[in-house]
Amino acid sequence: MNRKTKRRVKIPSPVFNKMNTVFIHVSNLKSSVKWYSELLSQEYKMSEVKDPVYNLNIDGETGLTLDAGPEGTEKQIAASLHPIFNFHTEDIKEAYEFVKGMDYTIESPITSFDDFSFFTIKDPDGHVVMICTG
Repeated sequence: MNRKTKRRVKIPSPVFNKMNTVFIHVSNLKSSVKWYSELLSQEYKMSEVKDPVYNLNIDGETGLTLDAGPEGTEKQIAASLHPIFNFHTEDIKEAYEFVKGMDYTIESPITSFDDFSFFTIKDPDGHVVMICTG
């Protein structure tokens, strides 16, 4: 039997088909906690924000953790030019106006397709965050 026709025995993976937590690497934890919490209209107590991480209260199974790295150091952030996750909205125009009113950096205007719409914003470290429907 040659290599091309050889079949691999399928072994069950110990890695689940499930997203657990998204980590966003940040240079200033307090600034990022304020930005994300205000975007999501979440209450926060700055006195309770302690390095190295902060877990946002996210609906659903997948969590969102802001990670500033070891205490006493400042992470050098290399932000992705493309969004690596999105926040959901049912009304893209209302979400856009909300973000615009917060004076956040809007990276792209609303783009609409038949089944969904989106726009992108930048967090304090330059990470692109997508807000979308669908």
